[in-house]
Amino acid sequence: MGLIGVIGFLAIWELIPALGIIQARYLPPASEVLMALVTDFGLTAFWEAVGETMLAWFIGLTASVAIATVVGLLIGMSPFLRRFTNSTIEFLRPIPSVALIPLAVLLFGVKIESTLMLVMYACFWQVLIQVLYGVADVDNVAMQTAKSYGFSKWQRIRDVVFPTVLPYLMTGLRLAASVALILAITAELVIGSPGLGREIALAQSGGAISGMYALILATGLLGVLINVTMRFVEKRVLAWHPSIRGEATV
Repeated sequence: MGLIGVIGFLAIWELIPALGIIQARYLPPASEVLMALVTDFGLTAFWEAVGETMLAWFIGLTASVAIATVVGLLIGMSPFLRRFTNSTIEFLRPIPSVALIPLAVLLFGVKIESTLMLVMYACFWQVLIQVLYGVADVDNVAMQTAKSYGFSKWQRIRDVVFPTVLPYLMTGLRLAASVALILAITAELVIGSPGLGREIALAQSGGAISGMYALILATGLLGVLINVTMRFVEKRVLAWHPSIRGEATV
């Protein structure tokens, strides 16, 4: 059914310029765009741009997940810190990452560091909020039982807190992975840092409309690949969790 949906979408796309609903110079036929995409697959410059985008995606996502997990555990396990930081988090979290583009350009210019700043800022909140929810969901009876058995603080974190937080963390990771790609492409498109976003802007300014749409499709394919990979990782990591076991059973 998914394949039929894709074919239907491409068929409608092919018909729109053919029927004159939108002029072909603004929306080339799907067949023309797919041919341009196949051509791109054979170009070294295309894969270099993909590599730049994925490098920014990976570094930004990894750093933000590591920092947000540690900060989330520290704040979540301290009632004082939760109250102390609640207003600050609620103030900073809604700020769109793209609003930081002028600051990123001032600090780092058009280098990859600007992209990383935006990616890390956006992904940090996705993961932090999920970790905070996970820590809040820890069973107090289990914590008290661990204390009564003489578990150290590290043992309680490892054996009680982290297993409860892990499903929330994986959800945050999956959401952050998609957000990281969006911000990486956006930063490259607006700032002009190396990657697929810059190639899209160059294609548009150069009048290569079919090439521009082909690059946009490439970003969509990257998004699908990232989502499938994250789902696979989530299922492997949470194979013990009831939600995943139930899904596998069904």
